[in-house]
Amino acid sequence: MTHGVPVLRIDLGSDRPAYEQIVGGLRALLVAGEFASGDRLPPVRQLAIDLGVHHNTVAESYRVLEQEGWLDLSRGRGAIVRRRPERKASPAAKQEFSRRLEELAAKAIADGLPRASVAEQLKALAGRLTET
Repeated sequence: MTHGVPVLRIDLGSDRPAYEQIVGGLRALLVAGEFASGDRLPPVRQLAIDLGVHHNTVAESYRVLEQEGWLDLSRGRGAIVRRRPERKASPAAKQEFSRRLEELAAKAIADGLPRASVAEQLKALAGRLTET
């Protein structure tokens, strides 16, 4: 992205829908603290141009993040980052996360990444997550 906004990249050749990639990328930036409460995200049309996708794809991504409590969407003001209180995960959410993380690691290994590399990246991620 441009305009002093953190970089968001998507893979238009991926099997994963573009809106899911946008949601995931923005969510990661929000969790990492790249945006403060009150910051404005790029206008839908501008982000769509920057990413090479239809504006409805970006609009859907913003709606998903609004439903999750990350954004306040209003006509004329755009997408504004909200202060989102931390929530306590349910046991089911914890199990689902563990299952998905194991599947992701298994896919990476099946795609040829060495087990040590996968473990190293997971440790690095854990370190970044505990820094905040």
